[in-house]
Amino acid sequence: MTEASLSGPTLRPGVQRFPGRTVDLYMARNFLSVDECAQLTDKIDAVRQPSTIADANGDTAFRTSETCYLDGSDPLIAALDRRLCDFAGVAPIHGEPLQGQRYAVGQEFKAHTDYFEPTGVDYETYCSRSGNRTWTLMVYLNEPDAGGATRFPKLGKSFQPETGKLLCWNNRRTDGSLNGDTLHHGMKVRAGTKYIITKWFRERPWIG
Repeated sequence: MTEASLSGPTLRPGVQRFPGRTVDLYMARNFLSVDECAQLTDKIDAVRQPSTIADANGDTAFRTSETCYLDGSDPLIAALDRRLCDFAGVAPIHGEPLQGQRYAVGQEFKAHTDYFEPTGVDYETYCSRSGNRTWTLMVYLNEPDAGGATRFPKLGKSFQPETGKLLCWNNRRTDGSLNGDTLHHGMKVRAGTKYIITKWFRERPWIG
């Protein structure tokens, strides 16, 4: 199935759809095993760097996590990438390379959308070749001792980190317009450390 024809993940056993009508949002617990998550956290720790943002807003505390690209030639990463594409029903050619993020105590990613604002100064830099982001898939790799929820303020919904739990949402409405209701906040970690992986898809085939 191509990105253009995607209507959403299949509601197979274990996949739940958020009942709200404004965002296509899905959750699947135990998408990854505890062992897979542990291997991925080790890979993130080996290559993580300070996270960056598009359209810098002057707030140096807006995104304080660490980020890395994961090696697509690694058999574990390649297999996981295929599973994420299969889950979303999106052709792999539309996918960005898989990323990992680490949040230590006090770190967060304040409320943001995953798509790039067409009026933003960095829009052409990020979207001129492959178009804007469409679907987001995010998997929690562990459970911090406190904090670290993903909050969707416009939906009045927060998701707590659970090892192996996947969240998936469409950054666009059914008419193809950008959906501001996907605004979400990676809340501060209060104790422990949080690890996640993210997979984004684009309107057109990915050109790095």
